[in-house]
Order: sequence, then structure tokens, then C-alpha cells
Amino acid sequence: MAQPFGTRVNPPGSLRRHGAPGGGPCQARDIGRRRGCRRGLPLGPPPVSAWVGFRAWGTGIDARPDHPGLAPGTAAAHRRCRVPARPADDARRSAPRPRPRTRRPPPFHPVPAERKVVTTQVETLEFQSEARQLLQLMIHSIYSNKDTFLRELVSNASDALDKVRLEAFRDKDLAADTSDLHVEIEIDAEHRTLTVRDNGIGMTRDDVVQLIGTIAKSGTAEFLRKLRETQDAAASQDLIGQFGVGFYSSFMVADRVELLTRHAGSAHGVRWESSGEGTYTIEPVEDAPQGTSVTLHLKPEDAEDHLSDYTSQWKVREIVKRYSDFITWPIRLAVEKTAEDGEMTRELETVNSMKALWARARDEVTDEEYTEFYKHVSHDWNDPLEVIRMQAEGTFEYQALMFIPAQAPLDLFMRERKRGVQLYVKRVFIMDNCEALMPEYLRFVKGVVDAADLSLNVSREILQQDRHIQLIRKRLIRKVLSTVKSMMTEHPDRYTTFWKEFGSAVKEGLLEDADNRDTILDISSFPSTHDEDAPTTLRQYVERMKDGQQHIYYMTGETRSIIENSPHMEALRAKGFEVLVLTDPIDEMWVGSVPQFDGKEFRSIAKGQVDLDTDEEKETAEAEREQRQKDFAGLLSWMTTTLQENVKEVRLSSRLTTSPACIVGDAYDVTPTLEKMYRASGQNMPQIKRILELNPTHPLVSGLRDAHGERAGDEELTETAELLYGMALLAEGGELGDPARFTSILARRLERTL
Repeated sequence: MAQPFGTRVNPPGSLRRHGAPGGGPCQARDIGRRRGCRRGLPLGPPPVSAWVGFRAWGTGIDARPDHPGLAPGTAAAHRRCRVPARPADDARRSAPRPRPRTRRPPPFHPVPAERKVVTTQVETLEFQSEARQLLQLMIHSIYSNKDTFLRELVSNASDALDKVRLEAFRDKDLAADTSDLHVEIEIDAEHRTLTVRDNGIGMTRDDVVQLIGTIAKSGTAEFLRKLRETQDAAASQDLIGQFGVGFYSSFMVADRVELLTRHAGSAHGVRWESSGEGTYTIEPVEDAPQGTSVTLHLKPEDAEDHLSDYTSQWKVREIVKRYSDFITWPIRLAVEKTAEDGEMTRELETVNSMKALWARARDEVTDEEYTEFYKHVSHDWNDPLEVIRMQAEGTFEYQALMFIPAQAPLDLFMRERKRGVQLYVKRVFIMDNCEALMPEYLRFVKGVVDAADLSLNVSREILQQDRHIQLIRKRLIRKVLSTVKSMMTEHPDRYTTFWKEFGSAVKEGLLEDADNRDTILDISSFPSTHDEDAPTTLRQYVERMKDGQQHIYYMTGETRSIIENSPHMEALRAKGFEVLVLTDPIDEMWVGSVPQFDGKEFRSIAKGQVDLDTDEEKETAEAEREQRQKDFAGLLSWMTTTLQENVKEVRLSSRLTTSPACIVGDAYDVTPTLEKMYRASGQNMPQIKRILELNPTHPLVSGLRDAHGERAGDEELTETAELLYGMALLAEGGELGDPARFTSILARRLERTL
């Protein structure tokens, strides 16, 4: 089998060539060329199946005791390597070569088990130059948290235990002990070593070369070239994600790594050792136990390099509880305890809970267990408001256990807020606050998602974007929203608590998530003029709409009091129309992006024209309106010119009943409240001129019309127009452009009344 790791380096004392007088040199490079490999590629050891029946690699000893050995350098020895003998003299070299005679290989006679010989030779192999660079990148650059090395080793051990159980089920004759499958962690503080051991499937020599040697497979040169060309950090992580080499994270914390393994059912094991600098050794072992053990010779503690003391039992416990607490198999830590007689004893203590509640049936888990688990993952003292279970099977499998808290966290609207879903892969903790699985507007949801497999980068800290990630995200969103919808009818008291705590965050989804906008509108509640104490859903609003009503009316503002006392409400209150009272800052944003609900268009009562009359009422009042328009035409034109710095139009209103004037915007103008929000965030907003509407039936307006007709050039009429505009601005909660001038004019007018 061609060695995937790189060039083979003969150990000291071994023969560098087969040779003898007359036979000529037969170095490994020459063998490769004479076998037909004209490029002079490095030659690796033969396949394992060829170790019995062919000459042991790098030695002059035949591996078949029953077959007489041939002297090194003879023609027969070369023929056994499928290499024709090299002529010894120059004359024969210059002569035409005869075509080699085709020979059939000698028959293979199986060697009895008691006669098989296992070589104890230690092979030293060298990484390719590109692989050495990649290994250094693995050690120093990829992982952001050095604690994850233990997660990787325990995860590998858990996989090995899964495999040996499956193989023992498939092959009843497999000589494997599956009575007590477990992972064991042993710490030797004196010699500064940490060993992770399992009694799983183990590895053969080929497995060690191929699996542990993944880092040196072909393509590393191209990978490094792309990595050097990539300047963007995120893109670099995507490139790194093409390699799955978690085992090598051990070199972040260790100067040297030893691996001892024996495949279940095999009689002999393999030892692999490397310092991660350029070479590694591999050798067969006679008495290796079933499974794999990885021993790390730890580096000294270094606070500046964020390198902890991994010989500390509490540190190892902490890492196991954080990353591997829900692993199916017991993880046992060898701990030292003081016996009653004062002697120190070493015992194995299971440090993981193995309680993955999401993997158990619903009827097997009590409410108390769910509550305890919620407090564990959320660090909340309160009980959860709702428990959400989810399981998907088929081509892509995953399980989810999520919780809706009963109280909003303090950082719900802070910039440093974090999302609450944790990601596991095969019960191994991968990341906290997984943004790829839960949208921003559901950031309050706590819990775990455990997938059978996901596209992760090499450090398993960054998700690669693929359709599985998007599929899980979509299903989780739909599940949470459907749970809230069910809560509205089945548990109204819980829904009331939910909306009070998280309604503002959920309404952000009306801007972010167009696919689920209708569902979010269905589960939303808003204050309205129908009931001062109880909010209403949009479905309930539509059911109460008056005959012939085509719009859902709303008004935004800072407080309910300002909205209810606004002049804009007068006509709708008089005709009995219900109005949504929107005081949440996010309401200013979404009402401009959501056009309708259930076929009913949203309409602001502070924007555009509000037409509340029926067709019959319009026909009856049409002549009267036309006459009023003619009567007030002069006043409207004069006021538009007089107030042109503040308003773009002055017109008669159909929405006022008791107030003399109000200010409205065009249908697509930014509201004053939203304008304030933009300015508060540091954005420069251009001045937005709005429309001043006059109530033609109010005595102040009709008196101003008459006065203007009698003395159009009077300066006091200009001041009256300014006062009228200022009062309308203050009535909606606006701010005066020149408060000092307004109060001065008002004071002079009040003085005349005394």
C-alpha cells in the first residue's frame, strides 16, 4: 500500500539497500523507478497482506519461516520484488536488454498461527513539507479554545465504542469484549501526562496510517495555497473546514503524543508516536489491550497562552461536564482518595451524567427533570413557561429540546445579548449560543439541538452553510411559533405572560422573517381602543370590524395617553371605529413593511386622507364639502405661503370634530417618533415637512377665515396662524422649532384678555 504520509525514513542501523557484489544497489528510490514509477515518487511499505509471504520491509529477513531465505542482492531476490537483476559490468549495461521473462509467482502457503512472526521494528516516517505546515497551522491557529482537545479525544473514543458494539452485533464470532464499554481518563501529575483510553473497536496498522494520517493526504499543497491567498478570516475557516483532523488538536497542549491501539479481534496492536514537528514513529506491539489509548505529554501551564493545567482533576471535570456530559458511555476519571487508614487509593469515578433528556421518550421524563435541565442550560432560577420537544428522522436526523422562559432576561435588548440554543453533534457539545439555528427575534428560546451529523469546520466551532443547517433552522422556527399559537387557545394565561415578556422581540420577526410573517401576525397581540386593559389579536380585531370597514386602523406614539388624546382620534372615536394603539418602538418599524393582514390593509390615522363616510354619506355631503372648499380657498392658500418653512400644505380635515387643527403626514412619510429614533442613533435626517389640517367647523378656524377676508395684511393674523400650527404640533406630542417665539406670542395674546 502506498504510504500516504510521505517519504519513508529508515531507522538507524537498518539496511538502506539490498546489495551484494555483482548484484548492484537496490535503494528504495531505485526500486520505485525500476517498478515503473518514472517520477521517482517515495515508496512506502507493502500492504499488510503482503507482510506474510514477502520479505519484511527494510530487513534482510524473510517473513515466511517455512520458505528458505534468499541471499540479499541475488537475482532471485530481485525477482521476488518484481525487479529484474541489474547487470554488473558496463559492457552488459550498453548491450540491448532482453525482454524480461514473465514468471508466475510461487504458490502461497498459509502460515500456521503459531508460526507467524511479528516484527518489532520501529519505523520512522516523515511528514511531507506541506503537511508539516498544515500541522503547525492546526496547533497554533485553528482552535480558539484549547480545552476542546479533550472534547475531540472523548468524541473519538465514544465513536469507537459505538462501532465495536455494532460490529459485535453484526459478527457474532468477533473476539471483542463488550461487557463494560467505557471511556477512561487518567492523570499523572508527577510525569505531567493525561491519558484518554477506551475499549472500543481499536485500529489496525492501516487504520492508524489512514485515519491518524488524514492530515497528510493528497491535496494539502493546494489547500495551503488557497489559504495563503485568502485574506478574509471567515473564508479561511471555510477552507479549513475541508479537513477533519480533530485528533491533532492534542498538540496544542502536548509536546508529545503517544497512541496505543489494537483492533477488536486482532492479535497484535500498534504504537504511534509523534512530537508534531516533522516525523512520527509506528511499530507493532504484542500485548496491547483492545481499544485505543492516547497519552499526552503535557506542556507547562501558560496563562498568557491560555494554556491551563490539565493535570488538575477539577479542570478535567469541568471540561468533561461542559462538552461531554451527555455522551452515551460512562466517562470515568481516575481519582486519588484517602482511605480510612490514611493510605492513598486510586478509584474510577464516573464524571458525566449520560442523561440526554432529548433522546428519551416524553413519558419517560418527569416535569421535574425537564425543569432541572432547563435551569442547567439557561442558568435561570425560575421554571420554564413551556417545554418544546422535536425529533426528525429520515435522511437527516436530529433532536431538539427547547424551553420558553417565564421571564425575559436582562440582556434581551442589549447589544451584547446572546442566543440561547446549544448545538450538540452525537451528544457532544459543539457550541453555545448557536446563531445559525435560531433567528434573532427568537433569541430568548433556550435549549439544545442534537444532530446526527453537521458540516462543521475543522475546529468544530463554526458551522458550514449547507441545506441541512437551513432545514433545521426553518423547522425549529415553525415549531416554536406553532407552540405559541397553541398556547393562545389552550393556555391563555401562559400566552399572556409570554407576550408581555417577549412580544417586543417577536415583532422584530415581522421585519426579519418574511416567510413566517403571517404566522407572527397570528400570534401577536396589540393594545387597542376596544379594551384599555386587555390587548387584542388581529384576528379578533377583524371579527369586530364594522360593516363596510376595509382597513385596520392604527396610530403610533410614545404613550397610550398621547395617542388617545390626539386630535387624529376624534372622528374615529365619534363613529365607533377601533384603533390599534402602538407604543412599542419596534411598531414604528414593522407597520411600514407589513401591508395587510387577512386581506385587510393597515392604515395609519395620522397619515394621508382618512375617509370614514359610507357611499350614501359621501353623496349627501358632497355639495357641502365643495362649498366649504370654495369658502376656505383664500385662507388655505395664504396659510400655506405663511407657514411654508414648516408645512408643505394646509388643507381642510375630515378627521377632526372638536380640535381646531392637526398635523398629518403623507402616506409614505416618516413619522415624528421614527424620525426621533433615527436622530437618536446618530443618523442625519432631512427636515420632513408635513400637512396642517384645519377643522372648518371650529370657531377659531372660521373666525380666522373671516378676519383674513377683512384684513389680509394684518401682522397679527400671521401670529395667529403660527399659534394654530404650534398648538397642533404640541397636541400630537411634537417639539416646537422656536419655543421662545411661541410663548412670547401666546403671552401677548393672553395679556389682551385680562
